[in-house]
Amino acid sequence: MKKIPDFSFLTKHWQLKLLSLIIGASLWYFVVGEDQMDVIVTIPLELHNLPADLVIANQYKKDIEVAIRGPRRLIQEMRQQNISRPVDLSKAEPGTMVIQNDSHSIPFPHGITVQRVQPTNITLLVDRLIKKDFPITPLTQGKPAAGFVLDSVVPKPKQITVTGPQNVLERVAALTTSVVDLEGLDRNTTFQVHLNLDEDLLKLIGETVVETSVILKEIMVKKTVRGIPINIRDSGPAVKAVPAAVTVEAEIPDQIVRMTPELSMLFRAAVTVDANTKTEEVPVLVNGISLPGHAPIVILNVTPDKVRLLR
Repeated sequence: MKKIPDFSFLTKHWQLKLLSLIIGASLWYFVVGEDQMDVIVTIPLELHNLPADLVIANQYKKDIEVAIRGPRRLIQEMRQQNISRPVDLSKAEPGTMVIQNDSHSIPFPHGITVQRVQPTNITLLVDRLIKKDFPITPLTQGKPAAGFVLDSVVPKPKQITVTGPQNVLERVAALTTSVVDLEGLDRNTTFQVHLNLDEDLLKLIGETVVETSVILKEIMVKKTVRGIPINIRDSGPAVKAVPAAVTVEAEIPDQIVRMTPELSMLFRAAVTVDANTKTEEVPVLVNGISLPGHAPIVILNVTPDKVRLLR
C-alpha cells in the first residue's frame, strides 16, 4: 500500500509562518518593490577647520550637483536632512588645493546610489591672511576761482586698514579717491567721494566713501600804498603830525586788490597823544581792514614808523 506524505508540518505554528510571510512581503515591497526614482540634488560645500591665519582667496563653486537614484521614500526623507559635502582644511597650507568630489565624499543614506557628481573637482587658492594700512590720496582736477590757489586736500580718514589675502593686499600701495572737481571754487569745501577700488578690494571692503576737505589759499600780492592819513587820538590841546600820512608795504589778497579802487582805503593809521605824552615823536600804529571771507592783510613795513608832533 502506497504511503501518503505527511503535510502536517505546514499547518504546525501556522500563525508564525503567516506573520513571517507578511513581514517578508512588506520588506520586499519597501526595499525592492518600491518605486525607484532618479533626481538631481544640490549639495552645499562646507569648509571646516581652516587655520585662523589662512583665507580662501579665490571665488569657488560652493554647491555640487549630484544625480542620484533610490527609493522614493528614502529620497523624500533625505531632502529633510542637511546633507553637505564636508571638507577638512585643518592641514591646509598656502597654495593651490584641489578638492575631489566622488560618490564616497558625500554621506548619502544607505540605499541611495550616486550616479554623477558635478563638478568632480573644486580648486581652492589658500593664502595668508594679513592686515595692511592703506594711505588715501585724493585726486583733483580743475582750478579754483581767480585769486585762489589750492592749499591742501585732506581726506578723512587719512588711511584705512584692510584685512585680506596677502597676494591681494601686497600688490596695492595706496588708495585713491574719485576725482574732486576744483573748477571755480572760491571757498573751503568738503566733499563725499568714493574710493577707487579694484575688483578684489571691492569684494573685501565694499563701496567705501570718505570725506575730503579742500582747503584754498588766497593769492597774496605785495603792494606799496602811499598817502595813508594819520588819525591823531588825543585828549589834550590840538596837535598835528608831521608828516601827516605814511606809506605802507603790505601783502594783500589779490581779490581785494582787484575790487578796491583806492588801496589806501584798506588801512587805518593812528597815533595816540594825551596829556602825559612828553616826547615830540610818537610811533604810528597801522592796521589793515579785515574783510569777511578773505585772508587778513599782512603789513610788512611802515614809513615812517614815527612822526613828530606839532602843538
